[in-house]
Amino acid sequence: MHNGITAICNSLKLENNILYTKGLNVVNGCQSLSTIYSTSEAVRNNTNGYILFRFYEIADDNKCDSISTSTNSQSAVKTRDLRSNDKSVLAIKKSFEQFYSDGYFITKRGEQPNTAKYNTAHICNLTDLGKQLVSWHSQRPTIAYSENKIFDKYFTQLFKKDYDPENVQALNDLYNAVLKRWLPESNNPLNFNESLLAMKAYAPYHQLYAISVYFCEVNRMPESVPNPAKALTLLKENNLLEKIIDMSGNSLNMAFESASAEAADSGKIFSPQNWIKAKASLKNIRDSVRNQMGTLKFIEGGNEISKKINEGLKMETIDFERRW
Repeated sequence: MHNGITAICNSLKLENNILYTKGLNVVNGCQSLSTIYSTSEAVRNNTNGYILFRFYEIADDNKCDSISTSTNSQSAVKTRDLRSNDKSVLAIKKSFEQFYSDGYFITKRGEQPNTAKYNTAHICNLTDLGKQLVSWHSQRPTIAYSENKIFDKYFTQLFKKDYDPENVQALNDLYNAVLKRWLPESNNPLNFNESLLAMKAYAPYHQLYAISVYFCEVNRMPESVPNPAKALTLLKENNLLEKIIDMSGNSLNMAFESASAEAADSGKIFSPQNWIKAKASLKNIRDSVRNQMGTLKFIEGGNEISKKINEGLKMETIDFERRW
């Protein structure tokens, strides 16, 4: 797992399995050499240890400087990038692209699929999917901000090789519908608190979570999670997608402002960034959803809306599963 040691020299020659060099200079790996030297006795007694050593015979000073600079300026490889070739990820990609012949599942960061070849509505992204999975199936949008946790600590818990491609697409559609309310060009149609709006990099995942909560409340399945594909189908068939998107956004905003007001009343400092990452925000959102559902009857036409929601979001018990 070691990156190895890099050295340059004026000349080198291999004779009888021994490498002879002249003008040797280590340009990357001095700390490793110091460690080997300080533990030399242990190293001598260990016959199973090996280390990569690169030797360059170069007379060009400029190229020597370039090698020295490059080998000491390597970018860190993120966990998310290492997972792009994981068997589970590749299985999800394969099943998704087989199911949606005009679709493409992006696994590598910076990858740009040909939009002339693929349907942009059926282009999904590994990073986005991880955040959607943890927000919907694990009911933990509080972790959506951390790619390291998603692709390291919780990776095997989230990415299942037999995950239904229709669910991949449904989560993508739901999240994109949510995101439209957060874009600057939308002019904040849901009147999100400015502090909440400033966290649009991860706060929308709390709204995605809120959508799942509506299904849980209507079906009285508070400890379970609805199937995203079936949830999206019901929302579209009953012409409730826009309504639930708006209500979930309002629930998030009310939960945020309620927590802020509660902190102020208690003489405490309210931190929006801490709230969005705390489990308390999930309880606040769930309470807000319940309150919004309960107050529908007090607004004009509320009884009709309430009836439509309760009938339109009704699902079978088998359409729910345990939280991951």
